[in-house]
Amino acid sequence: MATTNLAFFPLYPGLIALLHPVLPGDAAAAGITLAWLAGLVAAWGLFAIGTHLHSRRAGVLLAALWAVVPHAMVESMGYTETLFTALCAWSLFAVLRRHWLTAGLLCALAGLTRPTGAALIAAVGLAALAAGLTRRDGWRPWAAGLIAPIGLFGYVVWVGHRLGRADGYFHVQKDAWKMSYDDGGYTLGTARTLLTGRVDLAYLMCTLVLLAAIVLAVVLSANRRAWPLAVFSLVIVAMVFFGDGYFHAKGRLLIPAFPLLLPIATGLAGAHRRTMISVLTVLAVISAIYGVYLARFWTHSP
Repeated sequence: MATTNLAFFPLYPGLIALLHPVLPGDAAAAGITLAWLAGLVAAWGLFAIGTHLHSRRAGVLLAALWAVVPHAMVESMGYTETLFTALCAWSLFAVLRRHWLTAGLLCALAGLTRPTGAALIAAVGLAALAAGLTRRDGWRPWAAGLIAPIGLFGYVVWVGHRLGRADGYFHVQKDAWKMSYDDGGYTLGTARTLLTGRVDLAYLMCTLVLLAAIVLAVVLSANRRAWPLAVFSLVIVAMVFFGDGYFHAKGRLLIPAFPLLLPIATGLAGAHRRTMISVLTVLAVISAIYGVYLARFWTHSP
């Protein structure tokens, strides 16, 4: 079971299989190309959300901040983060614009990309429920709520059927990746060791990123207009915090939680131009240096 590929959700490898025959190079090159293209689509989605909620400058800053997070190097690698972020961004934008069927369909695709699609299902589902109960937009919110979980739940059910056990996917996840969920003890215990023992930069950075994510999630929750984005981010932060493995990857797993950057983007949008440029420059330098460390010296996944 430790070598099974059932732990990987099917959309990203499926798209690679479609692109590989029509692109030069091997499947790895197709995966990188797909990640780059998805990154551009994700940045466009972030710009659209920031512009819709605040201003054009906030939209640009939201996309720029996402591009210089500490683990931004992953956005140019063959990981699912950019594809998942793109699907989430446009699904949430569709929610904000009340384009319910689009939101539901994109959410279903996101659910075929990563298990954290559960966060998007929660956001789209609750927003659709709120619209349905207030009799807004007719039948479309109800349809979106039904469509949204099809991808994630469908894949989990399929894996369970393949393995002949209802908890099949979670069994694969625990057996192949040695990962499940606890009460937060693993995350707190690992972070506590940073105060008493030898500190690896990757662990320290992930601790700082996780702390910042928790603070920003609280701040974002105060924005009533963006509450579906807050739900999405809170669920992702919770899934990362309560995950009992791969502490060194928690920063990467938070990359799709882009709404956490919205309070910073809106704050910088109202700041002096020199302040805005200085903050982005400092963050870009930190991200670049840390990216070099991950690429050249870190021996595990980023």
